[in-house]
Amino acid sequence: MTSKQSFKTKAASRLASLRERLASPRERMLLRRRALNAIANIFKYALLIGLCFIILYPIILQLALAFRAPEDVNNPAILWIPERFSLKNFEVAMIALRYWEALRYTLILSTIVTVLQLASTSLAGYAFARLRFRGSSILFGLALFTIIVPQTVISLPLLRAVTKMGLVDKPITLFLMSGLGMGIRSGIFIYLFRQFYRGLPVELEEAAVVDGANAFQVFYRVMLPNAKPAIITVGLLSFVWQWNDFYFTKLFSGGQYFTLTTQQVAVLYGLQQALADAGVWSLLGQDITNNPYFSSMILNTCGILVMLPLLVIYFFVQKLFVEGIERSGIVG
Repeated sequence: MTSKQSFKTKAASRLASLRERLASPRERMLLRRRALNAIANIFKYALLIGLCFIILYPIILQLALAFRAPEDVNNPAILWIPERFSLKNFEVAMIALRYWEALRYTLILSTIVTVLQLASTSLAGYAFARLRFRGSSILFGLALFTIIVPQTVISLPLLRAVTKMGLVDKPITLFLMSGLGMGIRSGIFIYLFRQFYRGLPVELEEAAVVDGANAFQVFYRVMLPNAKPAIITVGLLSFVWQWNDFYFTKLFSGGQYFTLTTQQVAVLYGLQQALADAGVWSLLGQDITNNPYFSSMILNTCGILVMLPLLVIYFFVQKLFVEGIERSGIVG
């Protein structure tokens, strides 16, 4: 009885102290704030989890389809986790993509285009940021206008001009476009460089001019070395966009430079031969190429193979890319 009475006494004292605290306006305000913060945190984490699911759902689905055995493509009992893990889909996809050859061409093309894009857009961005000349605002507005105009609108006049010069179906066309500031998303890159150069101190240029440097020397020796964050950001964006480009690559380079993206579009046309080369044609049956589920599974696997080099590259340059985004004109 004594222990029960002591327990009741302690409970009553705690209840009395809680009532005293609730009677204070300050305590009620603090409790209200804590309750609102708790509700806000619950909403925030629920929103983050939902967004993560929306972003990761296609990737998880791609992986689930890629590692599924081709024989289980029509099994309705398999939804996420494959019953039998297999790498046959990757083997078929690599054969259909002509993966290593297409990867080499894609790397060469994307690297050259990126270097030329950096050279042309950085120079144009510096001119719009620092050099004052008649009509500069109009030209800069036209450069920004290219961001809004769809690619298909400017492709016809470009194709006509390239045809007159006899450069149809040659990769040099893409190189000329990039070197002359007319490459993929060049308007965005010019804008980024312009915003970054405008944020650099004018005293750097004035000191170089006092030392006898001309405009190009100021750009090459002073401004460009200080623009490393913008160079990293533009370089990565240019490389990725060229890597994923199909329209201009197919339109101007033709069949000489078949990249991973152009091969991915044509995968289904060579799927039968790829299955035969992988040794699974006789196991799956001749009607397998007409199965939309199997075609979707192979295309999903091809998508993973196309993305994989970019993911590896981003893994090594992630820190530099984030620093470039923070210091460039994207967020300011």
